[in-house]
Amino acid sequence: MHTVPWVHVVPEQGALPVGLLLTGRTYVARVDGRQMRDTDAVFQQFYDGLRLPDYFGWNWNALFDCLRDLHWLPADQYVLIVEAADEALSGDAAGRRQLFGTLLRAGRRWSSVKRPEGIDLSRLVVVMSCDPASVPELQEQVRSCWEETVSSEGRLPVRAMSVGAPSVRA
Repeated sequence: MHTVPWVHVVPEQGALPVGLLLTGRTYVARVDGRQMRDTDAVFQQFYDGLRLPDYFGWNWNALFDCLRDLHWLPADQYVLIVEAADEALSGDAAGRRQLFGTLLRAGRRWSSVKRPEGIDLSRLVVVMSCDPASVPELQEQVRSCWEETVSSEGRLPVRAMSVGAPSVRA
């Protein structure tokens, strides 16, 4: 499966490898997929969870613009945890693709750091936690969304997605 090193799908109570985190100031935000029944609720979760600025435009382009900058949250890296990601926009397949595409594109905009061991790290890491039985399906949705994103932008996919190894609790 091919996708990006800045998005990780883990089972609830799963873990993210500590080696994926850089040193320095880390801002961790949580949003709840159970509360994301429609796009307005998605925007509200991100507005509250990331303390989006008042000029946030309450649309997908505005969310992408805010996620690719995050200047109002001074930190060296950002970890966005989407709890119950499998429940976000569960009745809206197009909206879910838009959400995942926004997260994938925003992560790509952040500079990556290459460690001597050859590991690429991103300053924005998105952790999608979900019911353990939903992990394969959610991974496939993220992979498919990434392929749509890169094909529409004429870019090739990067590398394999990791699925939670024990270390940092989501």
